[in-house]
Amino acid sequence: MLTRRGVLAAAAGSLLLSACGQPGQRPDDGTPGSAAPDRHELVVGASLELTGRGAAHGVLQRRALELTAEELNVSGFPVGNLRRTVRLEIRDNGSDPRLAARQATELARRDEVHALVGGTLAETSLAIVGVAQARQVPFLSLGFGDGIALPLAQRTFVYKLTPDAADVARRMAQLIESLRLRRVVLVAVDGPHGDAGVRAVRLALPAVDVGLARTVRLPVGGTGFTDAAERVVSAEPDGVIVWATAPDSGSAARALRRAGYRGTLVLDPGAVAEETLTRPNLAAVEGAYAIHPACLGGSMLTTSTTAERDRREFTLRYTQRFDRFTGFAPYASDALRLLTSAARMASSVDRGRLRAYLQTQVVEGIAGGYAFAPIRHGGMEPDSLGVYQVNQGAWTVWS
Repeated sequence: MLTRRGVLAAAAGSLLLSACGQPGQRPDDGTPGSAAPDRHELVVGASLELTGRGAAHGVLQRRALELTAEELNVSGFPVGNLRRTVRLEIRDNGSDPRLAARQATELARRDEVHALVGGTLAETSLAIVGVAQARQVPFLSLGFGDGIALPLAQRTFVYKLTPDAADVARRMAQLIESLRLRRVVLVAVDGPHGDAGVRAVRLALPAVDVGLARTVRLPVGGTGFTDAAERVVSAEPDGVIVWATAPDSGSAARALRRAGYRGTLVLDPGAVAEETLTRPNLAAVEGAYAIHPACLGGSMLTTSTTAERDRREFTLRYTQRFDRFTGFAPYASDALRLLTSAARMASSVDRGRLRAYLQTQVVEGIAGGYAFAPIRHGGMEPDSLGVYQVNQGAWTVWS
């Protein structure tokens, strides 16, 4: 079967030489933006939401980064004629876009990182985008939002690992059709992530002949959801889509149940974090559905047994270290693996060469599949998405 991933793999290969600069570049040449050659390191700067409203995802991504760096550093990885290790420079942006931008600037200028990772919130990712482009530092975004890697002409150093809203919405629409729901309400958080969801859902539902009774926006900050929930209930839907990130997803579910809604809940991937299945939320989210990448449970990686093994091993290491794996997409782990793969292929940690070889990556990662190309810098492949349901306080594969 001809897939988008296969087409992009061919495109990436044919355009690789033109994307890499002039012939004869010396591999691992220590050009500006590289760490001192004698350090033998790939230096990755991460601005993450370790506190604030994005911490439900930011803390999980830090864990994924550190676990993967430890694994890679056991024996290092070849880059040209050197064997390098990963050094992480992690900063807490406090879920503040302005702080995220300042941190990205400092990491690029003072710490001379080879690449940037981070921004689990769309707002912080978008703040880092400007810095990455100005400083010409490859940036792998972990945020939800369709405007992060587009327009491509202004995002040449930017790559997005999360699923595109249109792919998530189409999978939601298929689920809603199979559940025979005919009238739904969309509850979307204010901001770029919610905006992307609103656009995508409005396009996806008519394709399955499902009516969108109302769109209700949630205020940023996790409070004041009562009024929004009451507006949802007054529309008398038989299904509700909650398009938000944890912890807002769980808070919205609680508000809806308190307002008297007892129907079906469908959540986008941003809901899947440990916070959503904590005790205060369990009764509200029991039975809820979520669209999420393959790593959540029940492997969907049918094309790569190596990828399946890597995902299982990552889950095992994570569980051993942190006691439980309640389900999240380890995008940060994939970001680090994509960077080390690009460094191997480029025989260099030069920022420009890393960027060029990132856009040739067509791989199955821990979280799901990616097909980057010069004409496409994100996000996750749609066939990586599955349907899950909360069953007795745990995410389970829905069939």
